[in-house]
Amino acid sequence: MFKIGKVTHYYDKLQVAIVELAAELSVGDKIKFVRGGEDIFEQNVDSIQIEHEKKESAKKGEVVGLKVEKEVKEGAEVFKL
Repeated sequence: MFKIGKVTHYYDKLQVAIVELAAELSVGDKIKFVRGGEDIFEQNVDSIQIEHEKKESAKKGEVVGLKVEKEVKEGAEVFKL
């Protein structure tokens, strides 16, 4: 498990987390959200969007929108499992 990014914003109506990536992320990867040292939840990456465009993967440094299964707060860390 290693850190791949941080949640910078969460849109509750859309259930989308905006994540600033510190490593590559691809559709199909399994990720975990952690905040304050506590695990929030795990999920598979079903879709990645950059500027409202669907992508199969994203690189370090990109800011992506991820559809999430549960609410996740700003500042939560994202780990790839």
